[in-house]
Amino acid sequence: MNRTFFFESAWLPGGWQAGVRVEVRGELITGVACGTTAGPHDARLRLALPGLPNVHSHAFQRAMAGLAERRGPSGTDDFWSWREVMYRFLARIGPDDLEAIAAYAYADLLEAGFTSVGEFHYLHRSPQGGLYDDPAELAMRHAAAADSTGIGLTLLPVFYESSQFGGAPPAPGQRRFITDPATFGEIVAAVRSGIHPSPGRNVGIAPHSLRAVTAGHLAALLDRYREGPIHIHAAEQMKEVEDCVAFTGERPVEWLLRHAAVDTRWCVVHATHLTPAETSALARCGAVAGLCPVTEANLGDGIFPAPAYRAAQGRWGIGTDSHIRLDAAGELRQLEYAQRLLQRQRNVLARPDQPSTGTSLYQEALAGGAQALGLPVGAIAPGHRADFLALDADHPDLAGRALDAVLDTWIFAQGRSLIRDVIASGRIVVENRRHLERERIDAAYRRTLRKLLHDT
Repeated sequence: MNRTFFFESAWLPGGWQAGVRVEVRGELITGVACGTTAGPHDARLRLALPGLPNVHSHAFQRAMAGLAERRGPSGTDDFWSWREVMYRFLARIGPDDLEAIAAYAYADLLEAGFTSVGEFHYLHRSPQGGLYDDPAELAMRHAAAADSTGIGLTLLPVFYESSQFGGAPPAPGQRRFITDPATFGEIVAAVRSGIHPSPGRNVGIAPHSLRAVTAGHLAALLDRYREGPIHIHAAEQMKEVEDCVAFTGERPVEWLLRHAAVDTRWCVVHATHLTPAETSALARCGAVAGLCPVTEANLGDGIFPAPAYRAAQGRWGIGTDSHIRLDAAGELRQLEYAQRLLQRQRNVLARPDQPSTGTSLYQEALAGGAQALGLPVGAIAPGHRADFLALDADHPDLAGRALDAVLDTWIFAQGRSLIRDVIASGRIVVENRRHLERERIDAAYRRTLRKLLHDT
């Protein structure tokens, strides 16, 4: 399908432009003209931004948002106690449940300003721990949810074999995650067969973490899968860092950089606890740091060394991980505010060449997100997927403001409530702040939650 959009003002790679006419053929932008007027059949919007890529999602966790906000009997809650709640919750989820939850999460992501997502998918087995007849059954339910909502998807099947460094046997709560090389190969092959590469679809791999994948199997995975994105959790928690040092003599990111030939294909998720040497080396290798500021705050992970990483020209993208709160602007705001609290300064992540903190954050999150997903997204420019956010130009908070203040107002003052419409892959998927399939998606999600939470 061919369409033409006209934006009174749009944020292009070179900044704000007026009178922007965008031609779309299929999923891709084929032409952009500035300083022009609308054609008679153009879809007209007033204030447009490129949609933001989301580099890290565990869609099923959207359904447990708010369920782990109670102090446990030990009196000291942390990531590891939260993980036990997660294990208990996922024990009941079946294929239909997963698809309903993923569709709800993806519709919410679109309304929140994310138009593509990297799904870090590690829920492979049945609640009893057996394989489905199709070992990629649950992976492909994410693809079905993406198709039904319109979000761009990079699907990242996860290799997960152990509970701790050195190949320790998995814990009972991890039985649904476990893979071996042969099973993982079947899953990836089935996903690649079912998801053909396009401007809105890609397939990569995700060794879960150094504690969940042995060094030998990680090397084998990297040798076998030489194309496509590679995502991995690393250095999210200090216990993980300490355990890695105890087993290998090196910190997780230090070990990866020395032994895994990390390059621009990689997204190192969280990377919260870095030494100055690791920070500089991760930046130099060209990988993307996959930051999930709201989840990292919710779990008490720590604060990423963003100023030093930025100074070293490091690339980063934004993810929503556990989906505790979905708001593209909110993730960027949390990233900046954590640095303000730590540094006791303001506008910490504004670049010297770009005094607008919101603009600096958005530019870098777009570029890093596109790289991490391996998709042509993150810009209103020819050759990119036609993903646009239309802000509410009549919102009172934008009255009398110059265009240079729009991104700062969206990110720091309003958030998702300022997003009026969303176009993904050239078609409207959110209109007047509501996903077009919201009624159907909500009904399925309610049925699923009532079943999963019954008597719990």
